Formats: sequence, structure tokens, C-alpha cells
Amino acid sequence: MKRFIVVCISILAISCTSTAQKEGKKENKVYAVSKTNAEWKKILTSEQYYILRQAGTERPFSSPLNKLYAHGTFHCAACNTPLYESKYKFDSGTGWPSFDRAIEGSIDKDIDHKLGYARSELLCATCGGHLGHVFSDGPRETTGMRHCINGDALVFKPNE
Repeated sequence: MKRFIVVCISILAISCTSTAQKEGKKENKVYAVSKTNAEWKKILTSEQYYILRQAGTERPFSSPLNKLYAHGTFHCAACNTPLYESKYKFDSGTGWPSFDRAIEGSIDKDIDHKLGYARSELLCATCGGHLGHVFSDGPRETTGMRHCINGDALVFKPNE
């Protein structure tokens, strides 16, 4: 019985020090645009705040940007940083706006363990807002990557 208790305590100690418990760079990094939660709540809709500041996820197929293929640029809804060009958008069938690449330097990455396994989280490099996640099941003829982005994290600006 003592051996069983020692094994259980050892397993518990190891699991409590896993990478799932460690803070990611989002918590430690200082972004160029930084506001308090109260300030973000004043400028964002409740849906945008949930996605961008609380790392939420919108329901699939709920964003009007999912099927928008006009020429233009998708900007961060929090700080207006240009993130994605429409020429790199594709229909992934997942229900979220999907891109095979971002504008260079506009995206920051972190590791998200919220579902119990590691996923690559995408953040706005200017304000640290949560955008979505990146997966390696994108178009093979381009980058092979799928940036799965919440529509509420984006604002579309058409080309003039």
C-alpha cells in the first residue's frame, strides 16, 4: 500500500509540473498596444472581447467573414493591424475564416494547452489579441498551413 501511495504522489507531482501548467509568452510579453481590461471592454464588442482578450472561440459558420472573398485586407479588430491579405484566404470547410499565411511580422505564436494537448495559438503581434490557431492541413500547393481565425477578431478593409 505504501508503494501505491508513493507512485500516486509521484505521478501527481510530475503532472503538476508539465508544460500545460506553465505560462506562455503571451502572459509575459509586452505588446506595443497595451490596455487594461476595462479599456478593452470600452472599445470592443462583447464578442470581440471574448475572442481577443479571453481567447474564446466563436461558433463555426457564424461569421459573415467566413465566405467573404472580396479583395482587401483583414485587420485586427482590437488595434487595426493588417494581418491577412484576401488573396491568401481559402474555404477550409471548417466554418471559420482560413488563410494559408499571414502578413509578415503581423502574427505572434504561443502554445495553447486548453484542450489538454498542445496547439499553436495565433496572436496579433501588435496587441497580443487571440486570433485563432494554426494547423498543418492547409492547401498543399501553397504553404500547407491553415490559419483558422475567429471572424470576430477581424475587420475587413476592401482595396480601393
